[in-house]
Amino acid sequence: MIALKPEKGLLLVAEPTIIGDTSFNRSVVLLAEHSESGSIGFILNKILDFTLKDLIPELKKSFKIYNGGPVEQDNLYFIHKVPDLIPESIEIANGIYWGGNFEAVKQLILSDQITDKEIRFFLGYSGWDSEQLTEELNSNSWIITEHQDSKDIIERPYRSFWKDKMIELGGNYMLWSNAPENPSYN
Repeated sequence: MIALKPEKGLLLVAEPTIIGDTSFNRSVVLLAEHSESGSIGFILNKILDFTLKDLIPELKKSFKIYNGGPVEQDNLYFIHKVPDLIPESIEIANGIYWGGNFEAVKQLILSDQITDKEIRFFLGYSGWDSEQLTEELNSNSWIITEHQDSKDIIERPYRSFWKDKMIELGGNYMLWSNAPENPSYN
């Protein structure tokens, strides 16, 4: 049973039963777009082993890079909360924006006018075709939930995000909050 319908700005929280899926196991995904033609989101809690300066050395900043999802992992994407500084931004939900003019982003970074508390970078994104997300929701792969303060999504500690959502959901989900990521470690 689906409590909320998917829409941009909501979170998809991986059900604890998604164990073998390396991309989405214990993932929290921000839906950046949802329409009849499909959905796009970014995994908020899967950090990669390199930083922005590893990808774009001239920027000389160690902003963390997150695994946004399994689609187009050779492309850099970003969400932010400074649309007044980044032209062409698309609003996702209350105070959180997706994309915009990357030349402006580079200049903001070079001049120290933006911090990692205002922008988050991803390699790749999570994508679903027209009915694919609905099918996954119906098969209980995801829980749709709101985030109390969408502006803090960028600053949110990634390590505890999924666990915190399990605790927030309560009931049987609380049991999963302390379970090992790999059940064979139990």
